[in-house]
Amino acid sequence: MASDLEKSAKEAFIDDHFELAVDLYTQAIALNPQSAELHSDRAQANIKSSNLTGAVADANKAIEFDPSLYKAYLRKGIACIKLEEYETAKATLEIGASLAPHETRFAELIKECDEKIAEDVQPVSQPSNQVTVATVKPKYRHEFYQKPEEVVVTIFAKGIPAKDVNVDFGEQILSVSIDVAGEDTFHFQPRLFAKIIPEKCRFDVLSTKVEIRLAKIEPLNWTSLEFSKDSPVPQRVSGPVVLAPRPSYPSSKPKRVDWDKLEAQVKKEEKEEKLDGDAALNKFFQDIYKDADEDTRRAMRKSFVESNGTVLSTNWKEVGNKKVEGSAPDGMEMKKWEF
Repeated sequence: MASDLEKSAKEAFIDDHFELAVDLYTQAIALNPQSAELHSDRAQANIKSSNLTGAVADANKAIEFDPSLYKAYLRKGIACIKLEEYETAKATLEIGASLAPHETRFAELIKECDEKIAEDVQPVSQPSNQVTVATVKPKYRHEFYQKPEEVVVTIFAKGIPAKDVNVDFGEQILSVSIDVAGEDTFHFQPRLFAKIIPEKCRFDVLSTKVEIRLAKIEPLNWTSLEFSKDSPVPQRVSGPVVLAPRPSYPSSKPKRVDWDKLEAQVKKEEKEEKLDGDAALNKFFQDIYKDADEDTRRAMRKSFVESNGTVLSTNWKEVGNKKVEGSAPDGMEMKKWEF
């Protein structure tokens, strides 16, 4: 069945039906996922379909399954040249040339790379009009943050075995594939915002994520992870970004008062306060009045008012039916003031 699909894919490619060829090769690969030839041929179909990042991913797979397959190096080199990844393309083509000295295209393409490299291309190159990015629905969420010297990309893939993760680095391309048995292969191949140093890049497969560290070729501020022709001109970063502490200003907003807490505190202080003289006596009478029943309170009010503050009785039966006369302290006499 896989051979029939491969045959149909080759016929579609010859007839210039490149997208159909890619679909047929994909079906064939699903039946024979470790076929280097199928991945290499799909890489060629992807190049013709202008899916260059997909072509690089396919060529990498083909090289992984058969490192001696020179066609895979040739197709990866071509895709990288179209992506303006000249250093990566040259290194790949030189390996392929050593495997197939009779293939003259390697020498031609290596020469083209040398010429492009000699032109001292700007760090952020303008993309070819024919470059399109593969529209692959992501299976895993990703995010990134940066330092002056590196960009850290995190792909949130939980519990993925390290053997199922493949990461490749180019001059300005990141290629990630996660191939878990029984699931569709996840591909993430962004054209990066700026160039990186592939040999200094690394990645770690952790229990909850794949963490990828991209070494910047220049300390530029990346405004996004992926390159876009509309991206602003990158700014050079001289050091790590440090956030200044937020200034503190007096607030005009009134502070909320916990009245229950304040009342409890006042009561505690009043209880613990040591009083003497009249203050202590008044405090004593206040405590009596506060805890007294209604008859006792009536007796206290009546006796205090009628005696002009000289008598304070708590016995309502004693003072309820008669007027309470005032009583002056020893050595003093009561006097009625007239107005």
